[in-house]
Amino acid sequence: MRRLLFTMPALLLAAPVAAADLDVTVQIPRLDVAEYHRPYLAAWIEREDHSVAAQLAVWYAQKEGKEGAGTKWLPELRQWWRRGGRELQMPVDGVSGATRPVGEQKLAFEQGKAPLGQLAPGKYTLVVEAAREVGGREVVRVPFQWPAAAPQHLGAKGGSELGEVKLDLAP
Repeated sequence: MRRLLFTMPALLLAAPVAAADLDVTVQIPRLDVAEYHRPYLAAWIEREDHSVAAQLAVWYAQKEGKEGAGTKWLPELRQWWRRGGRELQMPVDGVSGATRPVGEQKLAFEQGKAPLGQLAPGKYTLVVEAAREVGGREVVRVPFQWPAAAPQHLGAKGGSELGEVKLDLAP
Protein backbone atom coordinates (compact mmCIF):
# COMPACT_ATOMS: atom_id res chain seq x y z
CA MET A 1 0.00 0.00 0.00
CA ARG A 2 1.34 3.38 -0.97
CA ARG A 3 1.19 6.26 1.55
CA LEU A 4 0.70 9.80 0.45
CA LEU A 5 2.11 12.54 2.60
CA PHE A 6 0.53 15.95 2.50
CA THR A 7 2.49 18.94 3.71
CA MET A 8 1.21 22.40 4.38
CA PRO A 9 3.21 25.39 3.26
CA ALA A 10 5.02 27.03 6.18
CA LEU A 11 3.33 30.36 5.59
CA LEU A 12 -0.04 28.89 6.49
CA LEU A 13 1.32 27.90 9.89
CA ALA A 14 2.74 31.33 10.71
CA ALA A 15 1.04 33.51 13.29
CA PRO A 16 -1.44 36.00 11.84
CA VAL A 17 -0.11 39.48 11.17
CA ALA A 18 -1.80 42.45 12.87
CA ALA A 19 -4.34 44.06 10.56
CA ALA A 20 -3.39 47.64 11.33
CA ASP A 21 -1.15 49.89 13.36
CA LEU A 22 -3.83 52.53 13.82
CA ASP A 23 -7.57 51.77 14.11
CA VAL A 24 -10.23 54.46 14.34
CA THR A 25 -13.84 53.84 15.38
CA VAL A 26 -16.36 56.66 14.93
CA GLN A 27 -19.81 56.42 16.49
CA ILE A 28 -22.50 58.19 14.47
CA PRO A 29 -25.36 58.69 16.92
CA ARG A 30 -29.04 58.25 16.19
CA LEU A 31 -30.65 61.69 16.42
CA ASP A 32 -34.34 62.23 17.06
CA VAL A 33 -34.95 65.05 14.57
CA ALA A 34 -37.67 65.77 12.04
CA GLU A 35 -35.35 65.90 9.03
CA TYR A 36 -32.33 63.62 9.33
CA HIS A 37 -29.39 63.67 6.92
CA ARG A 38 -26.28 61.55 7.24
CA PRO A 39 -23.32 63.68 8.31
CA TYR A 40 -20.43 64.66 6.11
CA LEU A 41 -17.29 63.61 7.97
CA ALA A 42 -13.55 64.18 7.72
CA ALA A 43 -10.85 62.44 9.75
CA TRP A 44 -7.20 63.43 9.66
CA ILE A 45 -4.02 63.43 11.71
CA GLU A 46 -2.54 66.77 12.76
CA ARG A 47 1.00 67.60 13.82
CA GLU A 48 1.62 69.78 16.88
CA ASP A 49 1.63 72.90 14.65
CA HIS A 50 -1.87 71.91 13.39
CA SER A 51 -0.63 71.07 9.89
CA VAL A 52 -2.05 67.91 8.31
CA ALA A 53 0.17 64.84 8.58
CA ALA A 54 -2.35 62.45 6.95
CA GLN A 55 -5.85 62.63 5.47
CA LEU A 56 -7.63 59.49 6.71
CA ALA A 57 -11.24 59.76 5.52
CA VAL A 58 -13.71 62.13 3.90
CA TRP A 59 -17.34 60.97 3.67
CA TYR A 60 -19.78 62.97 1.55
CA ALA A 61 -22.78 62.49 -0.77
CA GLN A 62 -21.39 60.63 -3.77
CA LYS A 63 -24.34 61.15 -6.13
CA GLU A 64 -26.01 64.23 -7.48
CA GLY A 65 -29.18 64.82 -5.48
CA LYS A 66 -31.84 67.44 -4.92
CA GLU A 67 -29.43 69.27 -2.59
CA GLY A 68 -26.75 69.40 -5.31
CA ALA A 69 -23.45 67.66 -5.84
CA GLY A 70 -21.83 66.22 -2.75
CA THR A 71 -18.59 68.16 -3.03
CA LYS A 72 -20.55 71.43 -2.95
CA TRP A 73 -21.01 71.06 0.81
CA LEU A 74 -17.49 69.93 1.76
CA PRO A 75 -16.53 73.48 2.90
CA GLU A 76 -19.07 72.97 5.73
CA LEU A 77 -16.39 70.78 7.32
CA ARG A 78 -14.75 74.10 8.21
CA GLN A 79 -11.63 73.03 10.11
CA TRP A 80 -10.84 70.23 7.66
CA TRP A 81 -11.46 72.55 4.70
CA ARG A 82 -9.07 75.20 6.06
CA ARG A 83 -6.42 72.67 7.00
CA GLY A 84 -6.08 71.05 3.60
CA GLY A 85 -9.45 69.92 2.33
CA ARG A 86 -9.69 72.70 -0.23
CA GLU A 87 -6.42 71.49 -1.78
CA LEU A 88 -7.73 67.98 -2.48
CA GLN A 89 -9.29 66.95 -5.78
CA MET A 90 -12.24 64.66 -4.97
CA PRO A 91 -12.54 61.74 -5.06
CA VAL A 92 -9.31 60.69 -3.34
CA ASP A 93 -8.55 56.98 -3.73
CA GLY A 94 -8.59 55.21 -0.36
CA VAL A 95 -9.70 58.33 1.51
CA SER A 96 -13.03 59.59 0.17
CA GLY A 97 -16.26 57.66 0.31
CA ALA A 98 -20.00 57.86 0.79
CA THR A 99 -21.63 59.11 3.97
CA ARG A 100 -22.19 56.39 6.57
CA PRO A 101 -25.31 55.40 8.51
CA VAL A 102 -25.94 55.53 12.25
CA GLY A 103 -23.69 53.18 14.23
CA GLU A 104 -20.02 52.37 14.71
CA GLN A 105 -17.87 52.97 11.65
CA LYS A 106 -14.37 51.47 11.62
CA LEU A 107 -11.24 52.50 9.77
CA ALA A 108 -7.93 50.63 9.83
CA PHE A 109 -4.50 51.86 8.72
CA GLU A 110 -1.05 50.30 8.51
CA GLN A 111 2.24 52.11 8.87
CA GLY A 112 3.89 52.44 5.48
CA LYS A 113 0.66 52.19 3.48
CA ALA A 114 -1.51 54.99 2.14
CA PRO A 115 -2.98 57.17 3.49
CA LEU A 116 -0.97 56.80 6.71
CA GLY A 117 2.35 56.44 4.92
CA GLN A 118 5.58 56.84 6.86
CA LEU A 119 4.33 58.86 9.82
CA ALA A 120 7.40 60.23 11.62
CA PRO A 121 7.74 59.69 15.39
CA GLY A 122 6.15 62.48 17.41
CA LYS A 123 3.07 63.95 19.05
CA TYR A 124 -0.08 64.04 16.94
CA THR A 125 -3.82 64.55 17.23
CA LEU A 126 -6.52 62.51 15.53
CA VAL A 127 -9.21 64.99 14.46
CA VAL A 128 -12.72 63.96 13.41
CA GLU A 129 -15.14 66.62 12.18
CA ALA A 130 -18.78 66.09 11.25
CA ALA A 131 -21.35 68.47 9.75
CA ARG A 132 -24.94 67.68 8.89
CA GLU A 133 -27.45 69.48 6.72
CA VAL A 134 -30.22 70.93 8.88
CA GLY A 135 -28.05 69.92 11.80
CA GLY A 136 -24.95 70.89 13.66
CA ARG A 137 -21.22 70.71 13.39
CA GLU A 138 -18.80 69.07 15.78
CA VAL A 139 -15.07 68.37 16.11
CA VAL A 140 -13.54 65.69 18.36
CA ARG A 141 -9.79 65.55 19.07
CA VAL A 142 -7.76 62.62 20.41
CA PRO A 143 -4.05 63.36 21.14
CA PHE A 144 -1.55 60.52 20.80
CA GLN A 145 2.14 59.68 20.60
CA TRP A 146 3.50 57.88 17.50
CA PRO A 147 4.72 55.21 17.32
CA ALA A 148 3.08 53.48 20.24
CA ALA A 149 5.48 51.60 22.53
CA ALA A 150 2.64 49.39 23.77
CA PRO A 151 -0.97 48.87 22.70
CA GLN A 152 -3.04 51.96 23.52
CA HIS A 153 -6.77 52.54 23.61
CA LEU A 154 -7.60 56.26 23.53
CA GLY A 155 -10.81 58.13 22.91
CA ALA A 156 -13.02 61.16 23.28
CA LYS A 157 -16.76 61.65 23.14
CA GLY A 158 -18.73 64.09 21.06
CA GLY A 159 -21.80 65.86 22.34
CA SER A 160 -24.23 65.91 19.42
CA GLU A 161 -23.16 65.07 15.85
CA LEU A 162 -20.52 62.55 16.94
CA GLY A 163 -20.63 59.89 19.59
CA GLU A 164 -17.49 58.20 20.88
CA VAL A 165 -14.33 58.39 18.79
CA LYS A 166 -11.87 55.61 19.62
CA LEU A 167 -8.23 55.36 18.62
CA ASP A 168 -6.45 52.03 19.02
CA LEU A 169 -2.69 51.97 18.45
CA ALA A 170 -0.53 48.88 18.10
CA PRO A 171 3.28 48.92 18.15
